[in-house]
Amino acid sequence: MDAAAGGQEPVLVGIGDIAVTQSWVITPSGTRPVGSVQWLFTDMSRTTERIPTWAIVCAIIFFVFCLLGLLFLLVKETRTEGSVQIVVQGPQLVHTVQLPVYSVDQVHDYNARVNYARAVSAAGPR
Repeated sequence: MDAAAGGQEPVLVGIGDIAVTQSWVITPSGTRPVGSVQWLFTDMSRTTERIPTWAIVCAIIFFVFCLLGLLFLLVKETRTEGSVQIVVQGPQLVHTVQLPVYSVDQVHDYNARVNYARAVSAAGPR
């Protein structure tokens, strides 16, 4: 079976510009048998938590009228920014994709996709 046959199989998982079929890993850098590659996942995102501006304004305004305005200071806003890096490497193939993330759920989704690709690679032909 040659590398062109990879286009005839359905894509099991896509990660950025990387496609994984039952037998092949297809990247812009080349196509290799799925069992001959290794996967690396690096989380370069950061999540911060802060009090939003509207909550500070409401706390000041309602503090004048009653002390319950201080409860607005308990409101927290979570923000995730950064990227994840996925590297697939095998014989005569190294391909890196860096994908931006805007939530923790996206980080978990990309990690799950890479773990699925690892499982396919472990069971796939060399």
